[in-house]
Amino acid sequence: MKKLLVILAAVLFSVVLAQDLQGRVLVVGSDTTFPPFESVNDSGEIVGFDVDIMNAICEKINCVAQFKTTAFDGIFVALAAGEFDMVVSGVTITAKRDEIVDFSNSYYFASQAIALRTEDDGLTLDEIKASDLTIGAQVGTTNALLAEELFGRDRLRLYDDFNAAILALINGDVDAVVIDGTAGEAFEQQYAGEVVVGISGVTGQDTEAYGLVFQEGDELVDAINAGLKMIQDDGTYDEIFAKWFGN
Repeated sequence: MKKLLVILAAVLFSVVLAQDLQGRVLVVGSDTTFPPFESVNDSGEIVGFDVDIMNAICEKINCVAQFKTTAFDGIFVALAAGEFDMVVSGVTITAKRDEIVDFSNSYYFASQAIALRTEDDGLTLDEIKASDLTIGAQVGTTNALLAEELFGRDRLRLYDDFNAAILALINGDVDAVVIDGTAGEAFEQQYAGEVVVGISGVTGQDTEAYGLVFQEGDELVDAINAGLKMIQDDGTYDEIFAKWFGN
């Protein structure tokens, strides 16, 4: 019995050690143009839901998250090249992506939407499909994949980030933008009176799970998952969620 207790204690101690990153600085790649998940405020600071989630996780497992702005297109290649330790950028977990990276447990669920100019509010998905309206999206995203599936490649215009796509919508260069619903609502507030999330739940409600992203085989996944569970269990996650989404 004593031997069994010693073995169990050793296992528990090793698990605790694995969750303690001993102050390690984690360089986090992120496309910081995707509010409210990550964006740059007027003071030049990177802020957002994802930033607060990572900081909270690091408080639990003794690490420091250092966000590094990078374009979403090519972000996984940059991760594989070692430019950063992980990617935190509102990344949807997909089977195709899972072939080249490892994901944490999911930490947010989203559905896709379509942003329109305010004067076009009321357009339906079927009306857009039947029209020759031009559609915008961000390159490399599941939004771009959905836009191509729904409307065809010839009608699709791709942009480096969603702010550029939304500005193209405002300027009349495109007629609609496929975007995650929560981000669309943030841009709706930013460009109040000009942009509206005209069609919500294009892929159904809460059908896309976000995950934190790592190089394949990285042991960091286990520590981050442990920290994520800690903040979910003690209410920290709920506090951060309420801060950014209000419920």
